[in-house]
Amino acid sequence: MLAFVAVGAFSCKNAEKDTEVATEQAAEATEMAVEYTVDPAASQIMWEGSKPTKTHNGTIALSSGVFHLNEGNVEAGNFIIDMNTINVQDLEGDDKAGLEAHLKGTADGKEGDFFNVKEYPSAKFEMTGIENNVVKGNLTIKDKTNAVEFPASVTMDGDKMMLKSETFELDRTKWDVNFGSKSIFPNLGDKFIDDTMTITLSLVANKA
Repeated sequence: MLAFVAVGAFSCKNAEKDTEVATEQAAEATEMAVEYTVDPAASQIMWEGSKPTKTHNGTIALSSGVFHLNEGNVEAGNFIIDMNTINVQDLEGDDKAGLEAHLKGTADGKEGDFFNVKEYPSAKFEMTGIENNVVKGNLTIKDKTNAVEFPASVTMDGDKMMLKSETFELDRTKWDVNFGSKSIFPNLGDKFIDDTMTITLSLVANKA
């Protein structure tokens, strides 16, 4: 699923559209590493997107994931994101249902505007390394893979591992999520949606 090609790289700081580096190969665990399985019920991704007049926020759930730890240090890991679980938290009723359907692409005629979950029901993150509390990896959405990195803390509680990121930024257009993008469609005036999304990860994994 992952293609190791030249793609955009993003950090929690100011991502530049014209910055391109090659994604790295996924990290491999040593023989001494212990496997931890992600608990989807205890994990979530928080997102926020904005336009000139409004900001929306919500969550997305994970469907699975595995991390490999050696003496409390993460050596490798990956997780699968269930794109069908896109949830809007700042709206209610028909407004909530309408925005969720638009984001998922389940509304008639709007399949390709955002995430098109019928064609791309899952997304994937594979860790390529971790250094100085910065997690690096390859994020695949809509079959496009880009290198990302974000600050995160890893804590242990018995046989439980908790990974919590700081809030970081992603440029959605690098995954062809182009609807309402002023950088793609320059004649939108003030009817645009910011390219930058903010993301916060909160993952829990239990010793297998």
